[in-house]
Amino acid sequence: MMMMNLDRTQVPDFHLTDTVSLLPVQAYTLDNGVPVYMIDAGAQPVTRVEWVFEAGGWDEALPNVSTFTLRMLNEGTQQYTGAELAEFFDQYGSFLEFNASSDRSTVTLYALRKHLPVLLPRIQELLQEATFPAEELEVQRTIALQNLQVNEEKTSFLASRGFRESLFGKDHPYGKNQTQENLKAFSRDDLVGFYEKHIVGHTFQLFISGQVDEREIALLNEVFGQQELLPQPERRTFAIPSTKQKAAVLIELPEKTQSTIRLGRHIINRIHPDYYKVMVTNEIFGGYFGSRLMKNIREEKGFTYGIYSQMNNFAQASQLVIGTDVNKEFTTQTLAEIRKELERLQTELVPVTELQTAQNYMIGQFIGSLNTPFEIADRHKVRILNNLPDDYHLRFIERIKAVTPEDVLAMAQTYFTWEDLIEVVAGGK
Repeated sequence: MMMMNLDRTQVPDFHLTDTVSLLPVQAYTLDNGVPVYMIDAGAQPVTRVEWVFEAGGWDEALPNVSTFTLRMLNEGTQQYTGAELAEFFDQYGSFLEFNASSDRSTVTLYALRKHLPVLLPRIQELLQEATFPAEELEVQRTIALQNLQVNEEKTSFLASRGFRESLFGKDHPYGKNQTQENLKAFSRDDLVGFYEKHIVGHTFQLFISGQVDEREIALLNEVFGQQELLPQPERRTFAIPSTKQKAAVLIELPEKTQSTIRLGRHIINRIHPDYYKVMVTNEIFGGYFGSRLMKNIREEKGFTYGIYSQMNNFAQASQLVIGTDVNKEFTTQTLAEIRKELERLQTELVPVTELQTAQNYMIGQFIGSLNTPFEIADRHKVRILNNLPDDYHLRFIERIKAVTPEDVLAMAQTYFTWEDLIEVVAGGK
């Protein structure tokens, strides 16, 4: 057998991609008006179905109610106990996920395509006939309280909680956090009330991906398209509080040897014309392993194993957050170095090679996130749920490549000023 000789001193050839294509999403409407989005892809007969309700933390009267409502859906229906439901889904090799975010509630089924005719009617039972057994609620509550007690010993948890509260306020859906008190405050009746007001008999959106075709659409229509559904109730409104003139928050933990730092602010959303320029600026600053924050604070100073800066998008707000963990004696120095890197970004043009490295990394990450049918479906889902333009993902590479050093300088001066950042430290200085 012939052996190939590899010269490992030579960098492999690479090719820069200028465009990207996505498998198309096909839109359907069930008989009762429920929209269905199908991504037909994949060589394996595996399917993911997602039921997305426009209801979550934004719509609950008490904290944790939406989360526990979703968590309890599989704990019993009028016909089956939680154990029987778990055994039923297990015997078909399927898997369920239940998630309630601040903005939405989602039920997700992973299953072999051939089992959908048996599994989908049981999902319909969960969405229409869940019973919320009181004893199981108390088990789930106890688990949550124990997990919270463990988390409250961690500086990272306390800093993140304090950051959200400082940025949005304790009563805002994006600022609410679990506490020992609010985990004990809600009852089974609160869960039933949320379920009846937002899940039972209320409309949703469906996303189905994997190896699927119009036969699955017909099946979804048969199971979920015949019941007349009500629209979701009108959502409450919450103002986004200003972060101007806010004092730094220090959560002192004398017994800890480590400090967790969180810095950030409200930032523009995906539809703002500056969004891609800000994305690239953030990537250079702290978005990947080769960023300036990593080179300075990890590689040169040795203060931390890792530091990041990222943009998080919600349905009705976005945030910039910078985070790291350091030994307590390095806290003040780390803050000073973060500020120095911000000010350098605001006063010096970024070198073209550094800009291109960040751009190429972002493009590579984007392309690498489109490998599976479910990843492609996730991209379409983000666009559809957030009412983004049809070409939002298709023009990603073009828009990232268009950013110039002058753009980065302008974005840093506009959106990355030290005075506009909220500072939360858990541990000590």
